[in-house]
Amino acid sequence: MNVLLVHAHPEPTSLNGALRDFSVARLQQAGHTVQVSDLYAMRWKAPLDADDHVGRDPAAPFHASLDSRQAYANGRQSADIAAEQDKLRWADAVILQFPLWWFSMPAILKGWVDRVYAYGFAYGVGEHSDRHWGDRYGEGAMSGKRAMLVVTTGGWASHYGPRGINGPIDDLLFPIQHGILFYPGFDVLPPHVIYRTSRVDASTYPAVLDALGRRLDGLATDAVLPYRRQNGGDYAIPALELRAGLADGETGMGVHLAP
Repeated sequence: MNVLLVHAHPEPTSLNGALRDFSVARLQQAGHTVQVSDLYAMRWKAPLDADDHVGRDPAAPFHASLDSRQAYANGRQSADIAAEQDKLRWADAVILQFPLWWFSMPAILKGWVDRVYAYGFAYGVGEHSDRHWGDRYGEGAMSGKRAMLVVTTGGWASHYGPRGINGPIDDLLFPIQHGILFYPGFDVLPPHVIYRTSRVDASTYPAVLDALGRRLDGLATDAVLPYRRQNGGDYAIPALELRAGLADGETGMGVHLAP
């Protein structure tokens, strides 16, 4: 497989840096071809702004989605955006690796999504009718590709458990996994989360690598999260609510997983 690893940590000698290097080596040893987008090393520009639409009329008000659509459609995106889109087209699988900062991804990685997921590329595509509400949530440009999160956090696993004070990890990662990944069509693998990172030392590090290695070995074959497809019949269109008879009496993010 072709694997794109998008890495978001500012320190190359950190645990995240070591995990990135281990992942690349493990995947290559298994016969995969790997590209890395190391966002801090690339000095990635995080803000989405008018500079991303090359040659636009500077007197015109900036509109994030409309400018994105025009720049993508007319081949006038900034070069860094177009290069990352090419990597996504090339990839069979994408890994987003990042530390959990304030219950989400680092701003630089969110900025990668904001800029690379252009209108017409990752959203705003497909037929909108009374039967089909756009190519998204299981359909779209990333259909047929796999994706997985590799996340580090200083908190204990119990802090992110079903009754943990930080909230269940699956709920915290839902906007990334269901939104950023499943929305444009990725098949999403369960996340790989490494807890209590400040306690990783020479005695525990081999186990950390072993666990990550097993997940990387299953990148092409492990079962993906059974998210319901938007246009697969489970949702009423255009309301986009679950139909009666599905998860009746239940609410929350878990209802979007098929049993």
